[in-house]
Amino acid sequence: MRRVFGSVRARAALGATVVVAVALVAAGVSLLLVLRSNLTGQTDLRAEVAAQNVASQVALDVPFHKLDLPDSDENPVQVVSEHGKLRAASDDLEAVTGTATTAVHPVASKADHDHDDDDPPRGEVSHDDARFSSGTATVDGDTADYRFAAVEVTNGSDDTLIVYAGAPLTTEESAVSSLRGAMLVGLPALLVVVAGVTWLVTRRALRPVEGIRREMAAITASEDLARRVPEPRSHDEVARLARTTNATLTALEKSVDRQRRFVADASHELRSPIASLRTQLEVGAAHPGLLDVEGAVADTVRLQELAADLLLLARLDAGERPGAARIDLGELVSEEVSRRQTGRVPVTVHAAGGLEVEGSRGQLARVIGNLLDNAQRHARSGVEVSVRQRNGRIVAEVADDGPGVPPGKREKIFERFVRLDDARTRDEGGAGLGLAIARDVAHRHGGTLTVGDGAVFALDLSAARSQDGPGVRGAR
Repeated sequence: MRRVFGSVRARAALGATVVVAVALVAAGVSLLLVLRSNLTGQTDLRAEVAAQNVASQVALDVPFHKLDLPDSDENPVQVVSEHGKLRAASDDLEAVTGTATTAVHPVASKADHDHDDDDPPRGEVSHDDARFSSGTATVDGDTADYRFAAVEVTNGSDDTLIVYAGAPLTTEESAVSSLRGAMLVGLPALLVVVAGVTWLVTRRALRPVEGIRREMAAITASEDLARRVPEPRSHDEVARLARTTNATLTALEKSVDRQRRFVADASHELRSPIASLRTQLEVGAAHPGLLDVEGAVADTVRLQELAADLLLLARLDAGERPGAARIDLGELVSEEVSRRQTGRVPVTVHAAGGLEVEGSRGQLARVIGNLLDNAQRHARSGVEVSVRQRNGRIVAEVADDGPGVPPGKREKIFERFVRLDDARTRDEGGAGLGLAIARDVAHRHGGTLTVGDGAVFALDLSAARSQDGPGVRGAR
């Protein structure tokens, strides 16, 4: 049972059925009440007409025993004095309830001249609205429900009398009973139809979702991320779900492929210095005099730097967020340049003070250092670095007078383990991770890193917000 009602189709069918049932029950009850009210009003009108007819005769001093009373089955009548004494009644009336008296046999008439101010004048029928009540009447042994209308009248002898005339509720009860029976039969049938139609429509609407689920289960079981879920031709939510799922699978496939390539490239890059270091140590162990200590140290340093680069990339891929420290980018550039003054070519710095950004000092220093190392490696005679404000942002540019980067390869150089030319040997050019790390760090800081004509690398970062709001601090 839990499995059946745990499905979307079952819940949708049940919910729709409950809502329709509540609506139909409310509408049915309202319809029954309105019908009963209308039929009761018509019955009251018939009873009042009969009472007014008899009251008119009483007002004309027609003797009680000569009153022209309507048929007892249709309109049983009582004429009662103000003191509750029966003066006249229908011949076949055997019992009655709901009127001023249950008597059905008239008593001798006696003048009664006690009048209230509200009594009608002599010889007239009351013009006030008739009073109505419900009761029963037994005529020729048959008891039925009636509505009684009471009308006051004063005869020529100044006696005030009340005429009760009834009208049967048979028509009302029959109509209400028929409608109630029809509703009791039709409502369940209608609910069954609603539940069935909802089930079928929901099943048809969710059929593409089931196809998506099966394909996702197959993809999970086969681990084949090249597969895609079927996309319906419709333009509804299910089609958008399928397209989003395929887009997610595409991104996941690219991510997994990138990760695999990264692991393969990292393994290849690590294997070379480890093998070289092992060879040197084995030679040194066999022939201590042949041990190349400087080469072993160099391989160890290179291995350490590569491991640090791989660790930083792993942290960036894991979504590590940079800090929120305020950093003077000009001072940071000057510090990194001073560490490289013994490089192959000189570096000239043009940096204004007070140009601050927010982020991780260590990671931004890594970016500047990688750009400087790359520029010094390819420059012919010198490197220039500038830090300035442009359009509300802080831009650091590193330019060298080397051959530059061909336009078609300006994005490729930011890929991991990429070397474009013979000059970038494994000994001189590193593992090909420096620019990839620099761009990833720039993106993590909400900036960009691009390369333009003339081998100019531009690091574009948001300016740090001042104490009084967004903006850049002035020069100190």
